[in-house]
Amino acid sequence: MATFVTRRLIASIFIFLAATYLMYNLVALSGDPLADLRDSTAPNKLQLIEARTVLLNLDVPPFLRYFIWIGGVLGLRGTGFFDLGVTVQNQPVNVLLSQAIGSTLQLVTIAAVLAIILGLVVGITTALRQYSGYDYGVTFLAFLFFSLPIFWVAVLLKQYVAIGFNDFLRDPQIAWWVIAIFAVVSGVIWASVIPGAPRRKLLTFAIAAGSAAAVLTYMQLTDWFSYPHIGIVGVAISAVGIAFGVTAISTGLKRRTALRAALIVAGVGIALYYPFMLGFSFYLAPWSIALLALVTIGVSFGIGWFTGGNDPAPVARTAAITGFLVAAVIALDRYMSVWDDYTQSSRINGRPIATIGSQTPGLEGSVWVLGVDTFTHLLLPTIALVLISFAGYTRYSRASLLEVMNQDYIRTARAKGLTERTVVMRHAFRNALIPIATIVAFDVGSIIGGAVITERVFGWTGMGALFQNGLDKVDPNPVMAFFLVTGSLAIIFNLIADLVYAGLDPRIRVA
Repeated sequence: MATFVTRRLIASIFIFLAATYLMYNLVALSGDPLADLRDSTAPNKLQLIEARTVLLNLDVPPFLRYFIWIGGVLGLRGTGFFDLGVTVQNQPVNVLLSQAIGSTLQLVTIAAVLAIILGLVVGITTALRQYSGYDYGVTFLAFLFFSLPIFWVAVLLKQYVAIGFNDFLRDPQIAWWVIAIFAVVSGVIWASVIPGAPRRKLLTFAIAAGSAAAVLTYMQLTDWFSYPHIGIVGVAISAVGIAFGVTAISTGLKRRTALRAALIVAGVGIALYYPFMLGFSFYLAPWSIALLALVTIGVSFGIGWFTGGNDPAPVARTAAITGFLVAAVIALDRYMSVWDDYTQSSRINGRPIATIGSQTPGLEGSVWVLGVDTFTHLLLPTIALVLISFAGYTRYSRASLLEVMNQDYIRTARAKGLTERTVVMRHAFRNALIPIATIVAFDVGSIIGGAVITERVFGWTGMGALFQNGLDKVDPNPVMAFFLVTGSLAIIFNLIADLVYAGLDPRIRVA
């Protein structure tokens, strides 16, 4: 394993060096970095040109200037390790990169995780419901999203999701015909997803449509859009549903020890609802939330381990996932509790869904208020990135699972009398993930590339702005900073994909 990783890293370094050399020269030869000064009418124009020439080493040909730049990155110029130089405005690129990388990685990470999860879930369910109305509908939407340019999707989201929803919040009244249409659409979707005879489908349609209509009516009567909440009843229902759902997927409901552990964790979460809601109303540091999440997972895992009997690992896994999801629901309700304070802030002025920037300037408040502000700014660009990536993951995961489901060992597993859940989750799903691992590794770079356009549309001051400004001003240093981050991530994720292959399929060995 160590030999394989070392060999791959050495090969990747040489490829990366060649790519950076090519990229640097393409940017440096794409224009004149002194063009703005040559057109200037300043009396000291010649002095300014000479100063920039010295600053950026413009008197050195680009194919040699690259080695000056790479020397700074490797710490060979006496200026310290990873010195990325300065921009044409004499700003340190390291400082600009440190300011930009956080917002971009936050956006890209959330979008990638959501796209992978949603794409896998929807792709697997469409494969299991092949040639159904649900399968055809998802296929149509996947090809539609895949063909849409991301900048156009971003503009539509700003117009109809942000501006339209902000206008709706002024007087959040839902017309009866909107409730009726939403109920019918919900009923059709669930009836197409859940298999069964026509009578069962009709019953599913009625239950789904009635539930959707009841939820929207409740939201209308309680002014939910102005004062959103889940409440103890909603948390309890969600916790029990999560316990049953996670157990059904993880181990199957027949394994009573897993279901009991998941329900115990759900009960603990319900019992801690009010202490959490009231006890954490004071100031809380952002890192404390991450620490609470880790503690929740650890305690839930311990409950599952000590109640798991002779084979505690699957039970502990089920309990840990249940605990994390139940805690997420409670935390979501805590964020919802400050929605009114956030929307009525003088900085927000009743229009919470942001259309520009990564945060509201000058906004002050608790970690919960600032968390809501982060969510409202992440919402639209994340949706834009997820829609485009989700389409690809859906099609790949569907095709991969269908191919695996037709293999001989799947028919053998069914012939042995294994349940369909065991056949799909333990035998088929694991092998279907092998090609998906490759797609994920390559998609990281494309998501960051899409983020460049998305950041420009939504006015994010992230790595996309750093990259675009460098191109506009024929400034290789910030462009190369962007390229270093994206290239490094591509190399790392491709290496991780190779290692994941061995974990998913024991027949694959790396040496």
